[in-house]
Amino acid sequence: MKGIILFFLLLLSLSPQPLQAKVLKVLAIGNSFSQDAVEQYLYELAAAQGDSLVIGNAYIGGCSIDRHYDNLLNEKPDYEYRKVVGGVLSNRKHTDLRSIIRDEQWDIISLQQASHFSGLPATYGNLAQLKRLVQSYTTNLHVEFVWHMTWAYAEDYESKNFAAYDYDQRKMYNAITNTVQQVLPSVGLHRIIPSGTSIQLVRYRLGDILNRDGYHLSYTLGRYTAACTWCEFLTDHIVDGNPYHPDTISDEEAQICQEEAHEACFMQEQGRYIIF
Repeated sequence: MKGIILFFLLLLSLSPQPLQAKVLKVLAIGNSFSQDAVEQYLYELAAAQGDSLVIGNAYIGGCSIDRHYDNLLNEKPDYEYRKVVGGVLSNRKHTDLRSIIRDEQWDIISLQQASHFSGLPATYGNLAQLKRLVQSYTTNLHVEFVWHMTWAYAEDYESKNFAAYDYDQRKMYNAITNTVQQVLPSVGLHRIIPSGTSIQLVRYRLGDILNRDGYHLSYTLGRYTAACTWCEFLTDHIVDGNPYHPDTISDEEAQICQEEAHEACFMQEQGRYIIF
């Protein structure tokens, strides 16, 4: 009898074990593009696969690397501290970045550039200093810094912010990917959340319909695609097949968003970039 029990215990130890659920605290130091990516659907997607997220967003609309650095250096209370806990979003205005960094023992902190500068390497001059300064205020010695790669504008967007890319979506996307490859390794940012790639892939399949105003993401397909990308990146669970999507998105549309988010994350982990 004892031998039978030992045999079954051995079989159990050799059988594939399910991935352990993640309990992660993630802070985005960003702007409205991080708002698009993390404040809607991300918590629900993670919860649907058994993971728990605490999500912070240090928000100033259109905020650039230079402004984040100046704000932190001079303790300016210019932020909305937008935080999702238990699926509930709260917002604390007039907050300084140092306080936000120290509010939690963040596991992951993401940095990003203002969208109109995202494909212009010359605008990244203060990125290394910003990363070092943020790190000096963290309370988790093992915090990981990552980069949020943002998306190109819609083809019909007419703002002067699009002029640097000749009002060409593909040119802007390619400029963003080239900048990521050129700049980030030198400042020690080696893992990238490829929202820009997943958005471009879904555009290829569904059309240029993922924006609500030419640059921000739509509240349905756009934000859902970005959230799928973040979910897979953060949890290491393949998002393709996740049971959650809002009622405003069909099963078929959700499947496409999930597939392309997974494709973007897979290619990013392989160090491969899609050039359109």
